[in-house]
Amino acid sequence: MATLNACVKDAPSRHIDIDGGTPEHVWQACGKLEALPAVELCELAPARSRAVILAPHPDDETLGCGGLIGSLAALGRQVSVVAVSDGEGSHPQESKLHARLPEMRARESLSALRHLGLGDAAIQHVCIPDGAVTAYLPELKKWLRAYLHPTDILFAPWRLDGHPDHEAAGHAANEMEQEIGCKLVEVPIWTWHWARPDDSRLPWGRARSLHLTPSAERSKRLAMQCYRSQIAEDEGRMPVLPANVLAHFVRPYEVFFL
Repeated sequence: MATLNACVKDAPSRHIDIDGGTPEHVWQACGKLEALPAVELCELAPARSRAVILAPHPDDETLGCGGLIGSLAALGRQVSVVAVSDGEGSHPQESKLHARLPEMRARESLSALRHLGLGDAAIQHVCIPDGAVTAYLPELKKWLRAYLHPTDILFAPWRLDGHPDHEAAGHAANEMEQEIGCKLVEVPIWTWHWARPDDSRLPWGRARSLHLTPSAERSKRLAMQCYRSQIAEDEGRMPVLPANVLAHFVRPYEVFFL
């Protein structure tokens, strides 16, 4: 979920204002989330399929799909996380963390995935520059064509998620569904921050809710805490993921667009 200073130039109405955004209590009060049709785990990812989680930045897999990943891992199911970038753009160059970010964020991802029940081999790195997924779309699509199978279930950010890297990854995933035949499930992530419950652009008709067990909830919360580079202050700068943003991801369910 990094690179907040990358402007969403093609979608100014969805520009990510990290200081503002829609508070989680507004989502909880609207009644729409509680009223969403439920989806079962076996419907999202059938037993013989591989769940492939496409994460533009390290932490997107945990924020959007942490409960899903933990639930699948608990059943011994095959899960693969594809890190499109190493998240090296989340902090400005003047930050003392800047040069260490690729190593730090990779380490944080491994720790988070272990909390979710996955081993180190579950993560694949595409190594596309953070903030430049749109420019490197041909490379990403080439990588995905070589990696994906028709029986995979591909979980990727929603194509209107509001962050350029997220949207580019979502469009690439949509093309893979058309070309390869793998099923695409879209994951809203930044959507919860910029959108409001009455926003007509949200595809409510495709929205489904996966309810999490207490164990899956707990594992996801522990996994989120692994991303210290994102949730802690940096030399007086506010966290990349402040508490008002993190609040969207500690719900007892996760929402997917089918």
